[in-house]
Amino acid sequence: MVAKQIRDEITAEVLKMKEAIGVVPGLAVILVGDRKDSVTYVRNKKKACESVGINSFEVRLPEDSTEQEVIKFISKFNNDPSVHGILVQLPLPSHMDEQNVLNAVDIEKDVDGFHPLNIGRLAMRGRDPLFVPCTPKGCIELLHRYAVEIKGKRAVVIGRSNIVGMPAALLLQREDATVSIVHSRTKNPEEIIKHADIIISAVGQPNMVRGSWLKPGAVVIDVGINPVEDANSPRGYKLVGDVCYEEACKVASAVTPVPGGVGPMTIAMLLSNTLSSAKRTHNFQ
Repeated sequence: MVAKQIRDEITAEVLKMKEAIGVVPGLAVILVGDRKDSVTYVRNKKKACESVGINSFEVRLPEDSTEQEVIKFISKFNNDPSVHGILVQLPLPSHMDEQNVLNAVDIEKDVDGFHPLNIGRLAMRGRDPLFVPCTPKGCIELLHRYAVEIKGKRAVVIGRSNIVGMPAALLLQREDATVSIVHSRTKNPEEIIKHADIIISAVGQPNMVRGSWLKPGAVVIDVGINPVEDANSPRGYKLVGDVCYEEACKVASAVTPVPGGVGPMTIAMLLSNTLSSAKRTHNFQ
């Protein structure tokens, strides 16, 4: 519901910009290989762009492409004024150096927010990144739109990946929460999680967080999307989060569902970052 609301706002902004200065925001997506989940994500991103009036450009390269070939397309999009955002779908095939490829994206078009300079600015007080990574940004936006107080609250982030955990912790800190990060080497994670008013879980372990680990009334944002075997499903599996949803519902004051919770927000934030990039490029308010 919130993601739809944001997309409606973006649709209106895109139209306003097009009518005022004749510019339509553009997002380029580069997909290497044909991993099922990545293909699905890219298709969803393309549909989402169309739904709000953003132009989408797509390049699909075979699994055995070289790093150089990928970087060549990135350079092309870096130099293309009709492209305001460039997204390289991760994970890349194992023979490529992810850092090299991501660093080739112009920081002005880094709508994923993964450039070290963007993350560095996110970590520093008084500095603003050009872009904030989409998934953590979506988590914080959810808290804002549901009027969940963050300031002064205890927040726990489960997982410390560059894509979600670490930037989510930095964002919560910017909002004046007191933040702990729980990871694979943390002893007695449930003891730490039990004190949290806000939990963002991005660890990729199905149903790891039990209802008994939660403080009554906590707000839980579940970023995990984990396939687990399910004989009753036509696909043979179903998707579950990191948090045991049935148990959490009985204890928490709010829990995001999987699927349909954080996923739509991530895509909405990607569209929002692309729009901001186009506005910044053309000094459009």
